[in-house]
Amino acid sequence: MKPPSGQGIRLACLLGLASLCLPTPLWEDRDSLMQEEEARLTGGNLVLSTQEQQLSMKLISLKKKEVAAALNTGQFPPSMHFFRAKSLIEQSAVFSILKRMPKGAVLHLHDYAMLSVDWLVYNATYLPDCYICFTQTGTVRFRFSKPHPPHPVPAQCSQWVLLETYRKQLRNVTEFDHSLLRNLTLVTDAPELAYPSQAFIWKRFEEVFLIASGLICYAPVFKAYFYQGLLELYEDNIQYVEIRAILPAVYELDGTQHNKSWSVAAYQEVSRRFVQEHPDFLGAKVIFAAHRMLNVSQIKETIITAMELRAHFPDTLAGFDLVGNEDEGHSLWEFKDVLTIPYSLRANLPYFFHAGETDWQGTSVDNNVLDALLLNTSRIGHGLALTKHPVAKNLSLKRDIPVEVCPISNQVLLLVSDLRSHPAASLMAEGHPVVVSPDDPSIFGAKGVSYDFYEVFMAIGGMNADLRTLKQLALNSIKYSAMLLDEKAKAREVWQKKWDQFVADLTDSSLMEL
Repeated sequence: MKPPSGQGIRLACLLGLASLCLPTPLWEDRDSLMQEEEARLTGGNLVLSTQEQQLSMKLISLKKKEVAAALNTGQFPPSMHFFRAKSLIEQSAVFSILKRMPKGAVLHLHDYAMLSVDWLVYNATYLPDCYICFTQTGTVRFRFSKPHPPHPVPAQCSQWVLLETYRKQLRNVTEFDHSLLRNLTLVTDAPELAYPSQAFIWKRFEEVFLIASGLICYAPVFKAYFYQGLLELYEDNIQYVEIRAILPAVYELDGTQHNKSWSVAAYQEVSRRFVQEHPDFLGAKVIFAAHRMLNVSQIKETIITAMELRAHFPDTLAGFDLVGNEDEGHSLWEFKDVLTIPYSLRANLPYFFHAGETDWQGTSVDNNVLDALLLNTSRIGHGLALTKHPVAKNLSLKRDIPVEVCPISNQVLLLVSDLRSHPAASLMAEGHPVVVSPDDPSIFGAKGVSYDFYEVFMAIGGMNADLRTLKQLALNSIKYSAMLLDEKAKAREVWQKKWDQFVADLTDSSLMEL
């Protein structure tokens, strides 16, 4: 029998046999597929109590209300540059709740950017024996000294001037102090004009650290700054912190310099004192970091130093990292031989690598996310590139390695403009482990981590992010910290008590009035 022609088959379809030729819409599967997607979301498998459900419903209602308002005004804060969005965020009812929420731990925070710069300007620069010099580009440098700071002055800087004397000569000290605040942050009214490229903003970003270091590296300020930084985190309802610290030399008034061991001991001392005075705070650990612009021999020295510090301060020194602009620095692969030294010596030096803080794909730096995993990193800092590497992403998921998501940092440093498009959105949709961190809040004009939680809840997590999402993120921060098992158990207990109180406080009649 002659087989039907193509024309005959088409005719049969037209004559009523279309169901044999075309796929049928699978609407009966829609609900189950959507439920499966929802279950995969960060926190999707958490079961909330009745009170938690009430609070979650209220949060979702507030979110929808704020999104609706944004659609009318054209101003949705997560889609705007943070410098412009900050004042809008501070008016948000959602933000007011997030500030009160116990957030667990902050796991990605740089040492000299943890405290609002107001404290540095209005406290540190008013201490006796503080000198200032002015650069040709309009920035400043600081130094405490008695007697006069030694020569030479920093490159392209004026002569040192005693700040107390200088202020007495000014007509408007308030405006001068405001200029110092501007020196210590990236905040500006026109960020697109001020920072036209990533290379440009990174240069300014690293200069801010240099300016601040002249103040913070003075021994009395060093300890006071860290204590006040812990206090600011505590007031933002954070229970524990891990800081990245390069540990530059801390100096005394007479120019005497302390080594890195002194700095770690100082962090340990201040942290223990703070915990003693705030028993519901769990403490702090330090991740020693080196700049990725160093050469191989220099990195080898820092690895050896890190192992020594870890041996002397096992309760405080959590591990090692590389910091700085990934696109311009050396890749992990270039350092592979020295980064494997701890393994060859059977030394316990955990890694917490910045990796994938780049928009590029297919470069040696882009491979840092995979190489970090192969080096057994405990967490991935930023990890924007991870979604471009399915094998690395699956490996990260299999090993339960979380990504430290720092949305405001990623936006300000020009890696992503609209936070609804942040790569972490797909990670959270898949339930990939993530934690929320502020990176360098003081430089961005923020405090604590509440602003970053707002960006995650309102944009990165999508409209389906609810109280389960927030609860899971807080729990993740404890789970993926460098705390020991018994420390994590205590942290979970302290956090749970605070969480229960938070939920109870916000499910009374006052919440319904928000």
